Amino acid sequence: MRGNDMKHIYNSKQMYQIEENAIQQFFIPSMVLMERAALKVVEEIYHLHLENRRIIVLCGTGNNGADGIAVARMLAERKRDVAVFLIGDYTKCTEENKRQLKMLDAYKVQKLMELPQEDENIVYVDALFGIGCSRPIDGLAFQVIREINKRKGYKIAIDIPSGIDSFGHVQSVAFQADTTVTFSYQKVAQALYPGHSYAGNICIADIGINEQMTDPQEGYFGIEDADLKSKVPVRAKDGNKGTFGKLLVIAGSFGMAGAAYFSAKAAYLCGAGMVKIMTPEANRIFLQEKLPEAILSVYDGTWEEAKVLEDLQWADAILIGPGLGKEESMAELLQFVLTNAAVPVVCDADGLNLLSENTSMLLQPHTDFVLTPHLGEMSRLRKESISYIKEHLIETAEEFARDYQVIMALKDAVSVCAIPYEKTYLNLSGNDGMATAGSGDVLSGIIAGLIVTGMNPSEAAPYGMYLHGRAGDAAFHRKSAYSLMASDILDGISEVFSEIQS
Repeated sequence: MRGNDMKHIYNSKQMYQIEENAIQQFFIPSMVLMERAALKVVEEIYHLHLENRRIIVLCGTGNNGADGIAVARMLAERKRDVAVFLIGDYTKCTEENKRQLKMLDAYKVQKLMELPQEDENIVYVDALFGIGCSRPIDGLAFQVIREINKRKGYKIAIDIPSGIDSFGHVQSVAFQADTTVTFSYQKVAQALYPGHSYAGNICIADIGINEQMTDPQEGYFGIEDADLKSKVPVRAKDGNKGTFGKLLVIAGSFGMAGAAYFSAKAAYLCGAGMVKIMTPEANRIFLQEKLPEAILSVYDGTWEEAKVLEDLQWADAILIGPGLGKEESMAELLQFVLTNAAVPVVCDADGLNLLSENTSMLLQPHTDFVLTPHLGEMSRLRKESISYIKEHLIETAEEFARDYQVIMALKDAVSVCAIPYEKTYLNLSGNDGMATAGSGDVLSGIIAGLIVTGMNPSEAAPYGMYLHGRAGDAAFHRKSAYSLMASDILDGISEVFSEIQS
């Protein structure tokens, strides 16, 4: 890590280049890196107290297979009960693989011709394809992986579960690991779904590759608690409600007052000094009872340009969209806000749905603009299927951010936040219980709240996503994935702030 820098996450192409830098520029022999990697796998086997079981290492013909062969040899050195199952055309194996095989033969390690009978005490170590898997698996490898996935017994993957490609997609079948021992840095394939669900517990092992061998502009970034703590603006001891920022929330329609409530309260919980909610008159009583701290700017029937302009000029940031409705008058309101806003704007929910009908609005000059779509909203914005976007999550977020010069916070099980021509973040906090009504409203309120308290929008979006996920994790521990509601995430915000400030 570079000083206070956040977690780095790499795809396979980037990791290959880092390893090549270690070999070519820092003169670390590839065999040394391989031996270190194998030793870390052996250490994890001992850490898990699995060394006294029978261990079968599945080895392919590439360098991942060579890592596995080295693991088997090291276990044999320690007089463990180990055997290898070689899969592939070994007349075409890599040079490193050939060298490891010669050493393995010298130790007379058993080579299996077929899998043994099922035994729940067997440990299976996957070293078939690793991070280089880029095509569908077939033949014997397919059969073996599918068979082992059905069996009991502990399963360990070396670097990446075989069958998972560089961006976490399954190539026809994938090894279902209980633990994955990966090297130097976490990989994108282990972060994104479905790859993440095949990796099990992820152990990141140091094999002597460090930040000197990497390009600080390459890769993706993951935020952790220490990063959040370092970025949350310090509150002035002599501050007042004006000092801590004024947020205008344009949200809610008849029957959708809750969306405005969740967004506004989340902003308050993130430190906003004042929150004004522009909403229909029908929502007045509900919001005054649920959130008396908020200022209300209500309209009955139609909104007035002069009043909206006055509210825009009052605000330090604007959040528009939650529960707004999709009537023509709301489309006109969104256009008016984008044309006249002189402060950062966060757009969510119905704001995004309205925007999808006229994305050219984004081509006009605008202030810092944060979009927070889920997959359905992104599908409408991009005119692409949800399945396509899910398969190209990072690419979709980055392209839209660049094309429209907006900060794109694309929500999924692992969310992606793309800053145009800058960093792309993968959010590793959160849980499936957060897939509940109102959760997105809380997120947009968190991001907007962080902006008005002084955080740059390009930081408020990814850090807000992380805080949102952490708040959801806090709620998960109090409740469960089944019982978690958006109001529980609100409570979790305070818990997270208490934790990071203690």
